[in-house]
Order: sequence, then C-alpha cells, then structure tokens
Amino acid sequence: MTGVAERAALYLRVSTGRQADSDLSIPDQRRQIENYCQAKGWERVAEFIEPGNTATDDRRPAFQAMIDAALTKPAPFGVIIVHSFSRFFRDQFQFEFYVRKLAKNGVRLISITQDLGDDPMSVMMRQIMMLFDEYQSKENAKHTLRAMKENARQGYWNGSRPPIGYRIVIAGQRGSKVKKKLEIDPIHADTVRLIYRLALTGDPQRNSSPMGIKSITAYLNERNIHTRDGGRWGIASAHQILTRTTYIGEHRFNTRDHKTRAPKPEAEHAIAQVPSIITEAEFRAVQANLKARSPRWTPPREVSGPTLLTGICFCASCGGAMTLRTGKGSSGGMYRYYACSTAARMGKTGCKGLAVRMDRLDRAVIDHLERRILDPERLSILLEQLLHRREEWVERRRSHITELNKRATEAEAKLKRLYEAIENGLINMADLSLKDRIAELTAIRDQAQADAERAQAAVERTGPKVTVESLKHFSEVARAKLRTETGEYHRDHLRALAQRIEVVSKSEIRLMGNKSDLLRTLAAASSVGAAANGVRSFVPKWRARRDSNS
Repeated sequence: MTGVAERAALYLRVSTGRQADSDLSIPDQRRQIENYCQAKGWERVAEFIEPGNTATDDRRPAFQAMIDAALTKPAPFGVIIVHSFSRFFRDQFQFEFYVRKLAKNGVRLISITQDLGDDPMSVMMRQIMMLFDEYQSKENAKHTLRAMKENARQGYWNGSRPPIGYRIVIAGQRGSKVKKKLEIDPIHADTVRLIYRLALTGDPQRNSSPMGIKSITAYLNERNIHTRDGGRWGIASAHQILTRTTYIGEHRFNTRDHKTRAPKPEAEHAIAQVPSIITEAEFRAVQANLKARSPRWTPPREVSGPTLLTGICFCASCGGAMTLRTGKGSSGGMYRYYACSTAARMGKTGCKGLAVRMDRLDRAVIDHLERRILDPERLSILLEQLLHRREEWVERRRSHITELNKRATEAEAKLKRLYEAIENGLINMADLSLKDRIAELTAIRDQAQADAERAQAAVERTGPKVTVESLKHFSEVARAKLRTETGEYHRDHLRALAQRIEVVSKSEIRLMGNKSDLLRTLAAASSVGAAANGVRSFVPKWRARRDSNS
C-alpha cells in the first residue's frame, strides 16, 4: 500500500482497571501489533490506550479521541489496528456502525488475529465473529454478576466507594482474592445518626418538630458539619442517607441497570448484611415521614387543611377514606360530617357506608386519647421500656465518644511527628504528597473532635429522670395542645399519637399507630417537657391487637 494507507494507529484496550495496573495485556498487544506493522512496512503514527473500559458501549475517552482523529479530513492515518475485533467493540450493531463510519473517510479497521479481506464472504465472517463476541461478553457479564451477587449475600463488599458512615476493611483471603467487608466508621457514623435524629425529632435545642430534607441540609451546613470529602451537604446526599437500607444493616446490591440506571425488580437484588448504624424502627419512621411530606403521596389539603381527621380517617367496611361532607339539618342549619368516599362515589353498591357528624367524631377521638393514651399511670408503663433503652443508648454513646477521642488523639500525634520530621529536615517540604497527608490528618482530627463534642452534647441533653410529677405535667401539656381552638396544632399532636382511625359504626371506632413511634413522641429529644412540643406523623401500625383501642 502507498500514501495514507501506510500510516497506522494502534488501539490497545483492557476491560478493567485492575488489568491495566497489573496485567501484561497492553504491552503484549503493543508488541504484536508493532511486529505486524513492521512486517507490512507500515508507519505507526498514533497510539490510543484504553486502560480499564468495557467494549460494550462507546463511552470510552481514548476510543472517542481515536474516532474524532480518524474522521478529520484528511485522516492522519489510513488504518486502525487492533489485536482482535473484540478490543474494538463487543456489540455487533455498534461495531458495524463505526466500521462503516470510518470507511466513509477512507479508514479501515484491521485485526492482526482475525485478518479478513473486504469481499462479501469476509464481511459475513466478521459479522458472525462479532455476534459470538457479543454473546460471549453477555455470558461473561451474566456469570460475573451472579458471582458478585453471591459475594454480596455472604456479606462481602464488591467494590466502589462505601456509603458515608462506613469504611472498607480486609476480612480475609481466598486464593489470590482479598475479601473485604464494611465496618462502621466512627468519624462519620455519628453524622448519619444526627441526620436521622433531625428527621425524627428535629432540633432539640429549639424544641422543633421533625425536619424535612431541605431543613436538615441547611442545619448541617450552618453548623459546618461537612461531608466525607469536607464539602457542603446537598439535598440529594441527605435524601440518599435517609432512604438507604444499608444503615439498618441491609446493603442492597444490583438495584439498578449499570447502563440505563433503570431500577431493577426487588427479586434481583442481593442483600449483604452489614453492621447497622440506626434501628429499623427509626428507618421505617423516617420513610413514613418522607412519604407524608411528599406531594406525590399526600394531597396538599391533607397536610395543611384545618379538618382534624383529614387523611387518617377511613371506613372500616371498605377501607375507603372518610371525607368531609356538608348537609342541612331539619331545623335548616348547616352541619359537617365525615362520610365514606366509596359510598359517595359509587353509591350503596360500592359500600353501605357511614356518615358521622364531624364534631362528634372529633370529640370522641380526643376524649379517647386523653382517657387511654395520656393517662399518667399508662404513660409510666409505656415509658419504663423507653427509659431502659435510653440508659443503654447513653452507655453506647459514651463508648463511641471514647473511640472518637482516641482517633482524634492518634491523628494529632501523627501530625506532631510529621512536624518534628519537617523541623529536623527528615522530610522534603517539596514532597507533593506531604500537603495532602497533613490536610487528611487535620480533617480526621477536626472531624473526630467535632463528632465527639456533638455526641457528648447529646448525652448531656438526655434530660432529667422521669418522675410521676413530670409525667403528670406532660399529660397536662399534651391535653392542652390537643384542645387548641385553632384546629391546626391539635391535629398535628393527634397524628403523633394515632395515625389511622377506622369508623366501624356510629358507636365504635378503632385507633391505630406504632407503639415504638408513640414512645419516641412522648420522649422526643431530651426531656419529657420537650416531648410535649415535638410531634410527627407515622405509619398506621402501633395497635398491637385488633381490639386494643376499640
């Protein structure tokens, strides 16, 4: 060949970064292609190396740079040489697309191990080989994914960056493979706990109600609580922490398609058991809060409307919502009542339905809560278990503080040794890694100290011992809140005590909620006094037996 066809570009590729770091594949590809060019008398004018990118798509920097160069006019080279066609592409359709695109600009693709001509038979053979390459690639991907899912089920980490609050540790070795697991990172795990605490009970210093994601993000940034990289928090990162099951000990692997990012069915997920940072009850409660705040799930009227039972009152017969209706009495006056929405929409064929006067049902619900839930003796029984858990929490937190202080001390000691080595001339100040190491140790020390201070403050805010007098005071305050005349505030407090109300008949109703959520509401934040001010919404599950609150 003469002219531009004698100028060749080399394309060298391996599939993974590990191969690029340790494998001899790229040097071997280069050696064989150089020998091929020498035998042909071709000049090597360019080389494109792809260290660790799959050939199933064209999202490869070196590949795109090579294509851009090949499509310029005139082309700087006439042939692109690969070791095998699978180095160029493992997708038959994409392969043919780029081969034809190159051919239009006078550039050919040549494989030194699959040397074929341009006649119809050679083209057909190349297409058949590409189909086999594509099939083999998909089979390899299937088997690799299956092995990775099993690895996850056994509790091992498959790679990538761990979620904030965790760090990777070596768990053992099987042959040449090093097995790794996740363990709790004491530096950042406390930040995760803080985010959940804000979502559940709000800022205890301000006696605030549960915070939304935007408020949590602002809270963290205002107090200079940084991300793992030392940056500022965003809504997306805070939302990911509040919705990731990893924090209750269930890390999900294979949840999305790696190409389209589309979610996969739950049946295809592999769950790895990891140490939990928060309890399952806390996680479920946060999910209920997020769902209640989301306009996708809760109509705006149910969140902001003045009606006491809007959104939590249901017909026991059909499960339909009891919605507000108005009517005219025999004396001509207007009155309001809750009526079964199914019956209103479909008539008696859908549900026989009930209609209950709003003022009577509201009064019955409030009276029941005051008589059953807010009785000081009953509160004492409910809080007994909570207080025991609080003591255990304090002991765990004190142990955590000790670990954080130890880590801060170790980082400080390492910094001192570095400074001493610099003063003694043992370390060259021009070393580029020195600045990064000092910054890393400083960040570890400062973060550990800040986390220890927050944890200590949380312990100090656990509040005074609960007494008969404090329970009585809480009961009185909560009763007053429920009776507020404006309608809005007592609705919030009612939803902190009961999350679902079923109307069985005009003389029978059922109240439901989650017992652990009820306890958390009563002891919100740091003291019983604060509990009277911190309210929230929860999943309707707290009634232990079907007849417990009838």
